Amino acid sequence: MTDSSALDPEDRKIITLARSARARNGVPEGAAVRDETGRTYVAGTVDLPSLRLSALRTAVAMAVASGAKSLEAAAVVTEAGAASADDLAAVRDLGGADTPVFLAGPDGAVREAVTAG
Repeated sequence: MTDSSALDPEDRKIITLARSARARNGVPEGAAVRDETGRTYVAGTVDLPSLRLSALRTAVAMAVASGAKSLEAAAVVTEAGAASADDLAAVRDLGGADTPVFLAGPDGAVREAVTAG
């Protein structure tokens, strides 16, 4: 488990935004990413018959669609025990292998901090 109090305030912010998206939308996951300019993109799980995306991949897609060139950090709030390989690949595609990804539980406590690589 990662000490949330040791996190940068901007990293705590994206975890809070991800948690809020999950709760507000009643979805299994909430995610937020921060781009190279400090803008944040927040998303929840998309689960339609014709389109299924995790919250993190949706947040990355929103960043790309809005013109982001890179990512500084990503966060996902979920009950899952780890970020999926597909989620890490999406973050890596835009942010690079060293982009931090914070995995937090529904209570907002960070369980794991990894890099996208």
